[in-house]
Amino acid sequence: MTSTLHTLESTIAARRGADPSASYVASLFAKGLPKIAQKLGEEAVETVIAALQGDPKAVTGEAADLLFHLLVLLNEAKVPLSDVLAELERREGLSGLAEKAARKA
Repeated sequence: MTSTLHTLESTIAARRGADPSASYVASLFAKGLPKIAQKLGEEAVETVIAALQGDPKAVTGEAADLLFHLLVLLNEAKVPLSDVLAELERREGLSGLAEKAARKA
């Protein structure tokens, strides 16, 4: 799975400078971080709605859209996917409650 996400991350980066009229990714980058963040939020809400409706196929599609838009946002924020994966690895084996409490310290 991570190789698919890394491939998508590379594709998104490559399309950053494309013609916005010919590339959805380029059009998002042209609109800037506020629009990218808005799209990510919309996809998150759509994912939640699909889950609450109990439709696994819809959840799958919306989750894919959510991951895609998250990768666009990460690129815009200059945060490589590898940094996010490293943070998840760092947290592996930690109690969620302990990890959350450590962030407040």
